Amino acid sequence: MSTARMALGILVAFALIALVAPLVVALVGAPTPDAVDSSSLSPVFGTPSGPGSAHWFGVDWLGRDVFSRTLYGARVSLFVGLVTTIGAVALGVVLGLVAGFRGGLLDTVVSRMTEAFLVIPYLLLALGIAASCSSEQGCVNGTVRPGIPLVILVLIVTSWPALARIIRNETLSLRERDFVSAARLSGASSFQILGRELLPNLLPVIAVMTVVLAPQMIIAEAALSYLGVGVTPPTPSWGGMIASAAPAFPDAWWLMLFPGIGLVATVLCCTLLADRLRRGRGPSLRIYG
Repeated sequence: MSTARMALGILVAFALIALVAPLVVALVGAPTPDAVDSSSLSPVFGTPSGPGSAHWFGVDWLGRDVFSRTLYGARVSLFVGLVTTIGAVALGVVLGLVAGFRGGLLDTVVSRMTEAFLVIPYLLLALGIAASCSSEQGCVNGTVRPGIPLVILVLIVTSWPALARIIRNETLSLRERDFVSAARLSGASSFQILGRELLPNLLPVIAVMTVVLAPQMIIAEAALSYLGVGVTPPTPSWGGMIASAAPAFPDAWWLMLFPGIGLVATVLCCTLLADRLRRGRGPSLRIYG
């Protein structure tokens, strides 16, 4: 079995486990992620206890089961990564495709917006936006409040520019090809040319960008949660679990180990799959940097 197929199989397994996390937790008899079991803490100092028969991955400072929180954290991290990737790719493809095809003022506006966003590292920009909306009052007159929707919105807003630039450049090359000229001569509308001629030829690039961006979004969500402006407690996410485990490491190593393994394995598998797709296209396709 090739490395790419193995990576894809692991990702599918992680996604399935995350999807049926409540069922898995119930089947193995583990506590729910928010259930507090103070009796599982150390009787002397009240510190977390390590893996055992009652709690396979140990418990945290409140006596919550790390196994169930890791599974539920996978749901949050993978969901945010997937939705953010789809949103950023969709926005970047639409703006890049239209700007590259139409040219003129629209192309200039989109290009200047892209350059303005790319001047600032996207994670730093995301951190600033998330921090400004992370208070209880939120922002935009309370319309945008802390939580998963805010994390998704912030990452989409800060991630589309690099994608739009790549699609624009590809579209500028494709619009001069003979098949596009033939479509114009046949009387096809701009919408038909975009949907029937250009978009199908961009699908390989879009597929590569999607797989390349997905692990970056998972890491970004984990980073925002680690810095305290991501997914709000008590909702478990891998980044938030790692952040709460940092003060207790290495004494309570299990608090960081299991969500860390899930995060590293997911990002590594996405990276291996993206590398295989890039090599299939020939020259390396870079999105950031």
